[in-house]
Amino acid sequence: MDEQDELRQATTESVNPRTRQIDQLSSQAIVELILQEEARVIPAVQAERTAIAALADVVVERMRRGGRLVYVGAGTSGRLGMLDAIECIPTYGLEPGRIVALVAGGPAALTGPVEAAEDDEEAGARELTALGIGPDDVVLGISASGRTPYVRGALREARQRGAYVAVLVCNRPAPLADLADLVIAPVVGPEVIAGSTRMKAGTAQKLVLTALSTTVMVRLGKTFGNLMVDVRPTNRKLWQRGVRIVMEATGLSEQDAQRVLQEAGGEPKTAIVMAIAGVDAAEARSRLGRAGGLVRAALEESDGG
Repeated sequence: MDEQDELRQATTESVNPRTRQIDQLSSQAIVELILQEEARVIPAVQAERTAIAALADVVVERMRRGGRLVYVGAGTSGRLGMLDAIECIPTYGLEPGRIVALVAGGPAALTGPVEAAEDDEEAGARELTALGIGPDDVVLGISASGRTPYVRGALREARQRGAYVAVLVCNRPAPLADLADLVIAPVVGPEVIAGSTRMKAGTAQKLVLTALSTTVMVRLGKTFGNLMVDVRPTNRKLWQRGVRIVMEATGLSEQDAQRVLQEAGGEPKTAIVMAIAGVDAAEARSRLGRAGGLVRAALEESDGG
């Protein structure tokens, strides 16, 4: 099957019969039509929940032994991967380099279009190679159409290097699926504007990536309940968030939460263990280390260690 045949089979590239007359509508009607179409995204993503959870389990297992999660995409898909990777660092105190994103065209593609870059299969392979990918890593190719050459090159290289390979696509069948150990495919149908996959496909990809990375972070102990206890208080707003997290988790007053968080070096997770277990910062960190970073497990440890 040639490239044109593949595109003709992709529902993300087809014409939506429900929006053929969109250029004749009022602004109100256009907005309503767009939102009606976007409402189709949630059921499509829910249909992939088992696959998303399965991938999260793989990522958790690999990251616990030092591996990484690597997103690879072009255009909107690549930018969404980069967004998710970057946001995990301050939100969950994740060390840079644990979740990595490759975007066709490099940094320039984040602030402007570098459309031809997505056709460079060799670039995908080269950039993946430069990361030193190995068996402990998980590589997730993100492509609405499911055929992006840049992503294909990266996934082929990942397979050769023994990494676990998954794809996030919005079409079935999708050529990239042949390279994957696991496929996540929320099929959202044709876009409001034919081929504009920054719309429903982009929404679906954002939902999947958010669900995936959040699940991984929770499983890795980056939360206590639904509190982001590894948040890095690098500015005033985040410091105040850290204080509120400590207050919510421990029942301390704002003044006491401020004090404990200061003693904990700005680490909400450490401050929580200090306050609840009645230990100093050094002991709290030791307990967290023995518990693999899990607050509940650290709190369950006996005073005798």
